[in-house]
Amino acid sequence: MSNSRKRFHVLPVSAALLAALATGCTDTSKSNQPGNVSPSPSAGGSSEVTKKEAAYPAALSYWVAMNSDEKAVNKDYNDMAMYKELEKRTGTKVEFQHPAGTAADQFNLLLAGNKLPDVIYWNWRDIPRGPGAAIQDKTILRLNELIDSYAPNFKKYLQDNPEMKKAITLDDGTIYAMPFLTPDQEAASFLGPIIRKDWLDKAKLQSPTTIDEWYTALKAFKATDMNGNGKNDEIPLLLDQGYLEAWSSAWGVGTSFYLDNGKVKYGPTQPVFKEFLKTMNQWYAEKLIDNDYLVTDGKLRDSKVTSQQLGALVGYVGSGIGKYMDAMTPNDPNFELVGAPFPVLKAGDKNNFGMSNLPFIGSGAAITTASKNPEQIIKWLDYAYSREGSLLFNFGTEGVSYKMENGKPKFTDTILKNPDKLSISQALAKFAVSNGQGPFVYDSGVGSQVAARPQQAAAKKAWGLATGTGRLPGVTLTVEEGAKFDTIMGDVNTYYKEMINKFIMGIEKTDKFDEYVKKIQSMNIDEAVKIQQAALDRYNQRK
Repeated sequence: MSNSRKRFHVLPVSAALLAALATGCTDTSKSNQPGNVSPSPSAGGSSEVTKKEAAYPAALSYWVAMNSDEKAVNKDYNDMAMYKELEKRTGTKVEFQHPAGTAADQFNLLLAGNKLPDVIYWNWRDIPRGPGAAIQDKTILRLNELIDSYAPNFKKYLQDNPEMKKAITLDDGTIYAMPFLTPDQEAASFLGPIIRKDWLDKAKLQSPTTIDEWYTALKAFKATDMNGNGKNDEIPLLLDQGYLEAWSSAWGVGTSFYLDNGKVKYGPTQPVFKEFLKTMNQWYAEKLIDNDYLVTDGKLRDSKVTSQQLGALVGYVGSGIGKYMDAMTPNDPNFELVGAPFPVLKAGDKNNFGMSNLPFIGSGAAITTASKNPEQIIKWLDYAYSREGSLLFNFGTEGVSYKMENGKPKFTDTILKNPDKLSISQALAKFAVSNGQGPFVYDSGVGSQVAARPQQAAAKKAWGLATGTGRLPGVTLTVEEGAKFDTIMGDVNTYYKEMINKFIMGIEKTDKFDEYVKKIQSMNIDEAVKIQQAALDRYNQRK
């Protein structure tokens, strides 16, 4: 799954939610964790900013979208225990602005208006022409000099982790936001194929690893009364348009831009993509794929799982395996979901994609040009990268949501066994923003505790077998490239999304695949590939 320009990729799940469900178990004492960052001020290097000790701001305005878990338990971020404690420590009163309705639409309206807040948290790689354009258009500030003088914790982190610095900068070295980072890639492997283990046992089958094995399993799910209700109402597999790459990757091809031996290619026009479409069309025609997949939203998906109809889907370790097993096992102890490896064509082959997050996907807090005191604001944002700030942002309040055991933070039953019967993710949302809604370094100790079922740990390992070598790193385009690229891909993506479902559902025969390819080529897709290749070449030259 390309992470270079996500706005043209159909991904209904936000980066914030993805981070919430990441799991892993690494030692937080390693250098890539903020626990080793000294909170004491230390300016260094040249800077155009006058070097002086900045106070925390008395107040600031902060625009950030809330996810569903946060909305369920907080009116706004000022209700969150973490931000209440942060106000006590810094003295900063924050006016949070949370968009109502579609966050992307509200973000566009915000930028189009004449009143910007001091801070905006967003995935800046999603915006038209890229984050460099936001600086060029005088919407947000370049942060390098401010970080150098007023953000000692984050400055030290970048010095200790040069690979993270490479990931967050533009090609000219510009830093445009205080980032959300997931440096532990084991923790970022949190999404993949999920299948009913109890149904596999009933069919006397092992967890599938190849496309042929998946076909055998799905056929068994369709032919057998797996749920025991006497009806033929089983749905073997639910496709998700945003996660088709979980299946196309078996053919070694992505659903957008991907890497093939270091060269950028556009997956949907490759010859092997036709073979992928033929297989999906066959599965659809045999009703192995939910024929209503295009109109199945989150609530309907939940219903299909909890009504014992659905056999497999692509989902998360938390809101997939954990959520559904929590809901189902009290009444059906045999209900079991497991993670299957990303499929391949031949047994023993490696899937070169996977769906884990890059360490930095573009999400971060940018300081706008409307801010009157950027030196103080950067200091306030920098607190999250200190040891104390890391504990606060990741785990919440010591003694309430977590306690220290053997030098490591451990969640209390307030989170893990919430007395109000909240889900773990909702309980955590009352205390901390470790779901990626703020600029800090994610501590993998969070995920290893909130997704502690053995099936979840095993799923993460299964999904982690994918090498990721086919995925683009976090390249950035120049402003000029971004404008041209957006124009090309606007037309390409509209046509691609229309045709991909027609091919799968048989509305268009795959015999017309060559015509479809010619149509996309006529939209200048080769130029878009050249732009991505140039961006990759520059990324590889970053230091």
